Parts: sequence; structure tokens; C-alpha cells
Amino acid sequence: MENTIINADNVSVYYGSNLAVSGVNLAINTNQITAFIGPSGCGKSTVLRCFNRLNDLIAGAKVKGKITFGSHDLYDPKIDPVAVRRRIGMVFQRPNPFPKSIYENIAFGPRINGYKGSKSDMDDLVERSLKQAAIWDEVKDKLKESGLALSGGQQQRLCIARAIATEPEVILMDEPCSALDPISTLRIEELMTELKQRFTIVIVTHNMQQASRVSDITGFFNTELSETGRRTGKLVEIDRTSVIFSSPRQTATEEYISGRFG
Repeated sequence: MENTIINADNVSVYYGSNLAVSGVNLAINTNQITAFIGPSGCGKSTVLRCFNRLNDLIAGAKVKGKITFGSHDLYDPKIDPVAVRRRIGMVFQRPNPFPKSIYENIAFGPRINGYKGSKSDMDDLVERSLKQAAIWDEVKDKLKESGLALSGGQQQRLCIARAIATEPEVILMDEPCSALDPISTLRIEELMTELKQRFTIVIVTHNMQQASRVSDITGFFNTELSETGRRTGKLVEIDRTSVIFSSPRQTATEEYISGRFG
């Protein structure tokens, strides 16, 4: 039986008066990789950012509907968005290490979240996080060097290690390989497959081959013209990845997958 960890019920997102995404219903299952695919501007990243309330940081952004994380309503006024982001981590499109040492990149998050362990405990946490992100062997002898000195692919794995260090339950990844070369992309894909044993992963990707390779579930987003003449994103369908790529129910999905659209 699959366990749902995040549930979106009729979720719409507005930027000011502009309806960016309309009426999204979906469930994210524990220890699976869920991929969001679709053309640019269809709301994939907007929906992803709803899950850890990053849209709160955008002036005029407003979320309607209900998003639950476990048994908690993520948008309940009593919920602290910072606490949400501790449980639901984020890896961005471009690697963004802090301008600090490799060690401090990992230690920073736990420290500001009140980590009470000893120096030895922190050393263990840093090592464990870097090992889980499959980069320990490459950086173990240069932990005091800047994270910015690493290659792009290494930087992205460092950012994944940084996200892991606060021990979240869910990791959101917004186009995590779009700035990387094919070999680095493969490393990140292999890493995602390993990480889903311990974490739930939601990834936005323009790369359909990537979605078909790594994800268990795929959601296809598209846009439609609203009554105001603006394009609004919507979730067309979501299903097991094997179904989406071999026998989707919606014509728009089939056309996108086959390259006849978008």
C-alpha cells in the first residue's frame, strides 16, 4: 500500500490577479520519485514551490485550495514556513553553494536549526550527508576548501548533501540537471534512485528521457487559454511513469511525449 506524504486538493496559484495554475489535484507517495513534465510556463515549478511554501517569498503570490503534508495543512496560519522548509528541502536549477567551505556548506543548515550535537557529532553528520550525496570520496581531503571551487556537477551534489543534512522527509528538485553535462546528469540520476530509499523526491524536468528513467510517477502539465485570454497552467494527467510514456489517457499528453507538441 502506497503512503501519501503530500496531497494537493484543488490547488490554484495566483500572481496578483493572474491565475498561473488552476485546480491541481495530486498525491505524492512516500519513497517514490514523482516527476513533473510539460512545456515552459505550464506551472510545474510553481506547483513544486507550493510544497515548501517558497511562493510565500514572491510578492502577490496566493495559493488557494488545500495542501497537506502528512496530517498537517501546510497553509494553516499556525504553520511556520521555515519549519516546513526544514522537512521539505529544495535543490535548485543552478548549483548554489554558499561562499563557504565544503564543511560549512553542510553544517550551516543544522546549526541555524539548533543542532545540539558535539563537534564530533557534526563531523559525522557532514560525512554522512556527503556520503549520501555520493560526493564524499571526491571532497573528503578538501573539506576546508570553498564549495565554489568544485565542478558544476560536484556543486549540485554538494547542494543535495546540504539539503539532506537537515534530515528532511521530502526533497524537491527544480530542473536539477539543466545546467550540467551528460556525465554529471547521469550521476545525479543515479543518486536520486539511491536517495528514494530514504527520502521522497519530487522533480521538475524538461528532459522527458530523464523523467522516464528515474521517476515512478509522472505528472504532465500543460497550459490552456483562460477567459481573460491569458494562459493558465493545469495538470493534464498523472499516473505511473510506465503508463504516461506508453499509454497516456489524454491526447495532449501523447502529443507532448511523442514530440508532436511543445
